[in-house]
Amino acid sequence: MTQTLGDLPQIEYGTSGSLTEAASIGAGIWKRFRRHPGAIAGSIILLILIALCIFAPLSPYDPEVSNMDERYQPPSWSHPMGTDALGRDLLTRVLYGGRISLLVGLLVIGISISIGVPVGALAGYYGGTLDTILMRITDTFLTLPTLLVLILLSAILREVEFPLIERNSVLTIGLVIGILSWMIFARLVRASFLTIRELDFVSATRALGGSDARIILRHILPNSIGPIIVEATLEMGYAIIEESGLSFLGFGIQPPTPSWGNLLSNAQENFTKYPWLAIFPGLMIFLAIISVNYIGDGLRDAVDPYKVIEKAGEY
Repeated sequence: MTQTLGDLPQIEYGTSGSLTEAASIGAGIWKRFRRHPGAIAGSIILLILIALCIFAPLSPYDPEVSNMDERYQPPSWSHPMGTDALGRDLLTRVLYGGRISLLVGLLVIGISISIGVPVGALAGYYGGTLDTILMRITDTFLTLPTLLVLILLSAILREVEFPLIERNSVLTIGLVIGILSWMIFARLVRASFLTIRELDFVSATRALGGSDARIILRHILPNSIGPIIVEATLEMGYAIIEESGLSFLGFGIQPPTPSWGNLLSNAQENFTKYPWLAIFPGLMIFLAIISVNYIGDGLRDAVDPYKVIEKAGEY
């Protein structure tokens, strides 16, 4: 017997029974997620990277204090990743740079969700003229050449004084990338709302006098959270790449503040002589991106409706 999305268990909040059902669904998602070895490995690696970056201040070296007597030292016990042109410990700078890059990724996700989810929810729930207007705005942003616009906005924000926005700050870079990254969230949420708003439990809530705000926030949005979570993990990877690219081109975080991107940029002139200056920041970017992507793959499998159908017995 064929099952449709309407036959799947829907998350509704407000009673102890529904909370128990939500917990059961969450347990099923976790059970499928942990069966994905790449996702588990990615989660472990990402947690290790985050922990190392959080505890970066425990390093005995200052990331911005130079020591010309130890410049261009190869990796050793005292400097596991070597030193740079000013004798600064590269491991310390990589960990501090990771704090910047990962924080930019989190800021971009927050900004993208804050813009994209409301746009997609309003467009998908109300449809009609509002849907057309919001989606044409979304399509316009999608047609923009992302890298060129990022460079232009970064250059503008570096030269013009705005309240609460400082030059060369994480907030500035996060804002620049975030306002060009919300469109996928909008389209995903709209697609989910177009499907879920027609299901029986939504029609029943509407017939019982439920307000639009209640239907959107308490009934439809919780059932759209899966695609949002998956896209958020992938978006973090894109944000790290974009921040690194901007910093590499000189339009992102600027020295002496380290980020993985500007560490790579500073290493390009001496890569052949001192390859560790590029290898280790590049390796950190690679590990972060591949970890986030595997986590996204695992979450995609875990919240996939077809997987739920196959494992319906779990509920």
